[in-house]
Amino acid sequence: MFEEIFRRRKLVSERLLKYGFEETGGKYCFHTDIMGGEFSLLVTVDENEHVETDLTETDSGEEFTLYKTNAASTYIGDVRNAISDVLADISAKCYQPSVFKNPQTLRLIEHVSETYGDELEFLWEKFPDNAVWRRKDTGKWYGAVLTVAKNKLVGSSSYVAEIVDLRVQPEKLSELLCKEHYYPGWHMNKKSWYTIILEDEIPDEELFQHVRESFELAVK
Repeated sequence: MFEEIFRRRKLVSERLLKYGFEETGGKYCFHTDIMGGEFSLLVTVDENEHVETDLTETDSGEEFTLYKTNAASTYIGDVRNAISDVLADISAKCYQPSVFKNPQTLRLIEHVSETYGDELEFLWEKFPDNAVWRRKDTGKWYGAVLTVAKNKLVGSSSYVAEIVDLRVQPEKLSELLCKEHYYPGWHMNKKSWYTIILEDEIPDEELFQHVRESFELAVK
C-alpha cells in the first residue's frame, strides 16, 4: 500500500538507528504515536528492506487493520495519510535514491562513498535520474552521474546509458578525447569536462584515477 514511498530508494541501515529504530532479531523496529495519540504505529524493516506497518488502538490495545483493506472513508483516509507522513519522513532520512543499475555505475558510487565519504546529490526534481558529487570543503562538483540516450554521444542506439562527467585540466582535454571511449562533457563546459559511458569500456582502476584527478581539480 505504501510501496511508492520507497520506490527507487535504497536503505542506509545505520541511519535507522540514528532515527530511533531498534534492531531486534535481524529486523529494525520503530514505534510512534499518530492521530493525536489515538494509535500506536509500529514500523518494521526486515533484512530484505521490506517495510511493514502495524497499528494498535492506544486505549483498547487492539490491532487496527482497516487501513490495510479496501475500506474507504474520510477517517480511514486520515489514518492512511498519518502513516504515510511517518513513512515519508523515514524514507527521506534513512534511505537514499537508488536510480542507477549498471554494475560499473554501482561500483563507482560505492568507491566514491568509501574513498571520499560523498553520496550522490539529486538536485533536479525534473531530472530524477541525474545527480552530482561535490567536495565538502569547497562545495564544487567533481563528478556527475547522468542518464542519456547513447546515440547522443556515439553510435545509433537510442537506449538510455549511464554516464559520468569528470573534470580535466583544459590543456589535457584534447589528448584525452583522442582516446577511445572518451567523449566531450555532456551538459558541462566542454573545455574542462569530459564524459565516460559506464559500461566497463574502461577498467575500474582507470576510472577511479580519473575521479581522483577530478576531485583534486575541484578546489578553487
